[in-house]
Amino acid sequence: MQNTHSSAVENSPLAGLLDRHTAPGLLCRAEEDKVRCLACAHRCLLAPGRRGICRVRFNENGQLRVPQGYVAGLQCDPVEKKPFFHVLPGSGALTFGMLGCNLHCSHCQNWMTSQTLRDPGAGTAIRPISASQLVSMGRAQGARLIVSSYNEPLITAEWAVSVFKVARPQGLLCAFVSNGNATPEALEFLRPWTQAYKVDLKSFNETSYRALGGSLRAVTQSIQQAHQMGFWVEVVTLLIPGFNDSEKELRELAGFIASVSVDIPWHVTAFRSDYHMTSLRGTTVDDLIRAAMMGQSAGLRFVYAGNLPGRVGAWENTFCPHCHALLVERTGFIVHKNRITPEGKCPECQAVLPGLWKPELANPDHTT
Repeated sequence: MQNTHSSAVENSPLAGLLDRHTAPGLLCRAEEDKVRCLACAHRCLLAPGRRGICRVRFNENGQLRVPQGYVAGLQCDPVEKKPFFHVLPGSGALTFGMLGCNLHCSHCQNWMTSQTLRDPGAGTAIRPISASQLVSMGRAQGARLIVSSYNEPLITAEWAVSVFKVARPQGLLCAFVSNGNATPEALEFLRPWTQAYKVDLKSFNETSYRALGGSLRAVTQSIQQAHQMGFWVEVVTLLIPGFNDSEKELRELAGFIASVSVDIPWHVTAFRSDYHMTSLRGTTVDDLIRAAMMGQSAGLRFVYAGNLPGRVGAWENTFCPHCHALLVERTGFIVHKNRITPEGKCPECQAVLPGLWKPELANPDHTT
């Protein structure tokens, strides 16, 4: 695929600044006089001077250039905010993001970063930084994870891996928070350094996905492949009334996740109008619980309701699927109680709970 820029965007000061913070891409291959980008499922075929759909990966004189050496967002969040509920509960996750995205969701809550060089109103200041500086900052703040998020990390995968290569030998767990519009090549590139992969499964309707600029098939294949490759996978669906909340669609979506593994946590989260999607109502408690019950009926053992803290009852907590003991008690991003043993077991029945319960100091080729 190819994508053209207006001359105004190509020559904007921000575009020039971002182009200077790039490095040669690794997720690509040459095809005659063009270069094929392999970072996401668009697989853009770029002639010299052309940019990908993401706007931030481009062909410069036959070489793919990709973002490197800066952040546009950086803060230490609770890991529950990602959300990961089966990864080091209660831990800090130093989270970094860059600019750009391979989708154009009309409800995006991070559109100021994700829609850079696509929406004239988007864009924000960047901060040059090295991978070592990022990891040192995380360790100083007591983080147990380093997470690539905020924009779409697939299109900045080379930068994430350069950070993770520093973080992993220092005992930090590394994670991706992605829309999942990935390629097998990108997942293989990430896997030696990345332990957890959260995917936004935004709909279970191909037409709806096309409207967002993506592909349902690509995302479902990525979820299957990531699970098969040994990533710890959690799936999130932002429940949008009138867009993806029909009973048929939700049952099919939950059934798909269960077909991959009943142990994959499914988070259904509340929508609030944002960006270009302001005409739809927000998600209610009843909406969330209805969807969560469908997930449970589909056989999923860990279903969570989010974005309405303290209002969804037990759907914020983790229970043992064997003896039903309360293991992790939460309100929103706050963990009140974590009874899972250091070995990842239920203290009542000794059943092993699926998840990543402690970081491991790993060699680069280690897989958890």
